[in-house]
Amino acid sequence: MAEKILTTEYSEEMQRSYMNYSMSVITARAIPDARDGLKPVQRRVLYDMSELRLGHDKPHRKSARIVGDTMGKYHPHGDSSIYDTLVVMSQGFKKGMALVDGHGNFGSIEGDGAAAMRYTEARLEKFTEEVYLKDLDKTVDFVPNYDETEKEPEVLPVRVPNLLINGAEGIAVGMSTSIPPHNLGEVIDAVRAYIKNPEISTEELMQYLPGPDFPTGGIISNKSDLPAIYETGAGKIKLRGRVSVELGRRRSDKDKLVITQIPYTMIGAGINKFLMDVADLVESRKLPDVTDISNQSNKEGIRIVLELKKDADVEKIKNILYKKTKLEDTYGVNMLAIVDGRPETLNLRGILKNYLDFQYKNNTRKYQVLLDKELERKEVQEGLIAACDAIDLIIAVLRGSRNLKDAKACLTTGDTSKIKFRTKAMEKDAKQLHFTERQAAAILEMRLYKLIGLEILALKKEYDETIKKIDRYRQILGSKETMDQVILEDLDAIQEEFAMIRMTDLEDSQEAVYEEPVMEAQEVVFVMDRFGYCRLLDKNTYERNRETVDGENPYVLRCMNTDKLCIFTDTGFMHQIKVQDIPFAKLRDKGTPIENISKYDGKKEKILYLTGLEDMLGKKLIFATEMALVKQVPAEEFITNNRTVSATKFQDGDKLVTVRPASGGDAVAQTEAGYFLRFAQDEISEMKKNSKGVRAVRLEKNDKLEHLYLVNEDQTIVYKKKEIQLNRLRVAKRDGKGVKARV
Repeated sequence: MAEKILTTEYSEEMQRSYMNYSMSVITARAIPDARDGLKPVQRRVLYDMSELRLGHDKPHRKSARIVGDTMGKYHPHGDSSIYDTLVVMSQGFKKGMALVDGHGNFGSIEGDGAAAMRYTEARLEKFTEEVYLKDLDKTVDFVPNYDETEKEPEVLPVRVPNLLINGAEGIAVGMSTSIPPHNLGEVIDAVRAYIKNPEISTEELMQYLPGPDFPTGGIISNKSDLPAIYETGAGKIKLRGRVSVELGRRRSDKDKLVITQIPYTMIGAGINKFLMDVADLVESRKLPDVTDISNQSNKEGIRIVLELKKDADVEKIKNILYKKTKLEDTYGVNMLAIVDGRPETLNLRGILKNYLDFQYKNNTRKYQVLLDKELERKEVQEGLIAACDAIDLIIAVLRGSRNLKDAKACLTTGDTSKIKFRTKAMEKDAKQLHFTERQAAAILEMRLYKLIGLEILALKKEYDETIKKIDRYRQILGSKETMDQVILEDLDAIQEEFAMIRMTDLEDSQEAVYEEPVMEAQEVVFVMDRFGYCRLLDKNTYERNRETVDGENPYVLRCMNTDKLCIFTDTGFMHQIKVQDIPFAKLRDKGTPIENISKYDGKKEKILYLTGLEDMLGKKLIFATEMALVKQVPAEEFITNNRTVSATKFQDGDKLVTVRPASGGDAVAQTEAGYFLRFAQDEISEMKKNSKGVRAVRLEKNDKLEHLYLVNEDQTIVYKKKEIQLNRLRVAKRDGKGVKARV
């Protein structure tokens, strides 16, 4: 077939393709459906486990089998995402209600990862079977899978508002969702109230559902903000860990501050980060009353213990922990879900409305299926009862028939032309037969023992039961009030069997207040040796031993203890250290490696310039790179709270060779090949820190700038064992070739 080339605008094609990709990620990957509260990968894993018959009362099956089956049939997006989903659905500390029963190492609350899928096993929880997968064949639509070789459910017939109970987190393209988990019993209470009064307000609903219930417990400290969050579907929840005080029983025992519940956001690496943050606060003397910290958590729960000094101010320590660590954190709420194929931010009433619309649709479909089945059963039962009443005639028809087709024709239409009867009366009665096709088939398949008297009575009893069921199903389908009652009875049974007590407390706590003590400003001396060990010396100690200190240490700097040190390196970064973070030491003490208190890496970087921030302000810094690019940057560009910032922009393969404060005189560029060019510093353009600069000297091939000297500071230099007087060099223009030194 000949190729057909379509001409299109590139930007339009990119826009169309990106929009298609975005909507695919939003609707088919990252955002849950408002009906069952599940993402596609979660739905497919649960359905596949159901197909594999991995019920709660069946043996566990290897996770690798589940992952492989799901990937091959329903979710061709890689095994890691499927296994991660399986793991998360089994972790009770992440989900309000765990959906998978994991066997083996499925990770821990402290951030330990799950074992490889070939080692772990899983099966469905009873809750999942009863509430998420029940009546799957009677309620939801099935759609083709990715290659149209299998069928999968469009949604699962979840009988509770899963979007609220287990929450959801997902990042799509241009949008994200973050829905906190809630207590199952409270959510069902809220649904009950909404069914009874669809016009109920959000505040009235919150009498039944007061707020989120995180599986890690803790405290929600901004209870008064929750009504606005539930009304708009977005907001911020403040979470706190639960802290208690254990007093020492004996005189020698120390009082302890014990953390038994953590904020939901601290799950995983956050616990170790918290321990490190507390240790840093102790080392920096912001928590001087804490003598020891230990993590005594086990399978019974969280237990982080801080040992305190005698008469320690417990409230002050709590406030410092809330203010300076993740023991108090913020959980951003954005209740985004897919509604009718489109992403939509839902409030509390919106979630409940979508859930109930889904339940009405499912129950209508379910009871219509059940009604149809009972009507079929009624038809068959009526035929069998009628056949039992005329059993002699039926036997006569069967005895006189040559084949099954003739007997069936007689039973359904009264056609006796091909049947031999012993009496005319029998033939006359046979012509009156008018059983349906289904009744005739049931009569022909009926066994003789069904003619026993007790069996006939049992058949009539079954028929009465069928009539009752038909009346019941018609009543449910014909009355919204009856349908509501059925849904409520369903929810009551779920609540009675699976509801759990609330873990998270709600309150309006006072804002944690901690004012750092104002440090008394004093002059100190920063000292760092050639091995990178740094320390602070008292000014008087330095003055008494000035010659020794200056001779043994390449970096000696007078500064205030309230200042910050700025370290410029050849990699183009500026590292910043608070002077107060540098430990004081005695004259002969070794000090602390500077890598321990900053992001500077002595193995990869070389210090070009070290100064105090206060001393640097008001000046201009001259930057020069190996490719002979120079610029002047106002020092105010480097005022930042970050510990490390990019100080300049490079071309590929370039690096800094000089960083110095401008002095207002001339500058001399010296290349590796021995070319010197003297020019006025004013010719170096003033630029922003993220610019590359202008050319200082034209370089020969394979040559590079080795240094940039300032004439009024560097009068004489030594180049290849020869002294060169910089102030005797001829002044030229920047961007010249320069003069080659004679060696």
